[in-house]
Amino acid sequence: MTSTANAGAPDASVMRGIMLMSGAMLLVPMMDICAKYLSSSLPPLQIAFGRFAFQMLFALLTAAVGPGLASLRAPRLWPHLLRGFFLAGASALFFTALKTMPVADAIAIFFVEPMILTILSALFLRETVGIRRWAAVLVGLVGAMIIIRPGFATFGVTALLPLGTAFLFALYLVVTRRLSGEGSMLCVQFTAGLGGCLLLGPLLVFGGLAGFDDFVPVAPKVPGLALLAIIGAISFFAHGLIVKAFAAAPASVLAPFNYLEIVSATLFGYLVFGDFPDGVTWIGIALIVGSGIYIAHREHRRSRTDLAARATRAGPPD
Repeated sequence: MTSTANAGAPDASVMRGIMLMSGAMLLVPMMDICAKYLSSSLPPLQIAFGRFAFQMLFALLTAAVGPGLASLRAPRLWPHLLRGFFLAGASALFFTALKTMPVADAIAIFFVEPMILTILSALFLRETVGIRRWAAVLVGLVGAMIIIRPGFATFGVTALLPLGTAFLFALYLVVTRRLSGEGSMLCVQFTAGLGGCLLLGPLLVFGGLAGFDDFVPVAPKVPGLALLAIIGAISFFAHGLIVKAFAAAPASVLAPFNYLEIVSATLFGYLVFGDFPDGVTWIGIALIVGSGIYIAHREHRRSRTDLAARATRAGPPD
């Protein structure tokens, strides 16, 4: 919901939403870069746990010095925790992939998420999906397979982990749509962190007792602990930007700007690790980005058509 000023100046509101979304997408890969750097000394599951623990802590501190702890209360706790479970699973899979995969390649595969969300929306939210959007979904999946095909020989099953990440994140978004309007932004941040800790904490304990390498917790040194705090801070801040962006501009307008994440991931991955996607990977990226933008375009057109139809049914004002 936008302010009265935004209602009087819709173009300025949309541009503000685009700028906020662009800033968030350019910022998020920094979290992945930190996670990849930490994966040489900490198990990925512990890195994911640290992300949600610090995200929960930042939400708690912000509420304590701002609107009060009551702002953290969720109208329905378990659905909010379920959303946190899906997000935590997505983070754990993605951080595990980053241990061996270049950041840009992993993010490129992850961007089949809008296509998976389209499928899940049709199945669980009963949203209508036309033949052209199904075709765009197919093209996006082909793009993902092009990226995975050369990567599978090098990374093995790890190359499939970003697909699992995309599936779990799409489930997270489906639950988020169901819970739209329930709870404040701090509530969403806090319950996501709490759900992540409740899922990943026991996995770390039981996996560590079983002796699995990626589950055994390691006492982080001060620099590692600082990087975990930075990951949590980036998650908290970027999510806040995204929430504000969606309050200022329609989702269908903002969706294509998600792909700026590939740009910053490629830049940071090259500067920090010397990784740069090869030509075949760029073909796959182009197919994924193109199909995602087309789906966003179709969503935008459908939204405008629905709005016009409602205005026609309402008739002229008295």
